[in-house]
Amino acid sequence: MPLSNSQRRYLRGLAHDLKPVILVGAKGVTEALIQEFGLALDHHELVKVRIPAEDREDFAAQAAKLAEASGAETVQTIGRTAVFFRRNAEKPVIALPR
Repeated sequence: MPLSNSQRRYLRGLAHDLKPVILVGAKGVTEALIQEFGLALDHHELVKVRIPAEDREDFAAQAAKLAEASGAETVQTIGRTAVFFRRNAEKPVIALPR
């Protein structure tokens, strides 16, 4: 489900005060990290991830790999931090505006 501009703006506001929950290590995006990321998304729905990449292309590739592997939407990227959103189908936590 693609997010509208107003939904992205709302989620960016919610993510402002969040601390990064997932920290990508030197090995990059691994299967274990993807599993933990999925669990964090199931629990929180909105997750901030810190990706210490060498350059912008590497950062973008790792962020895209995380989003694709987990089925999450990228809300925003700033510096080396990315914010992802995936609705919990069973118990939604965040009510999105239309």
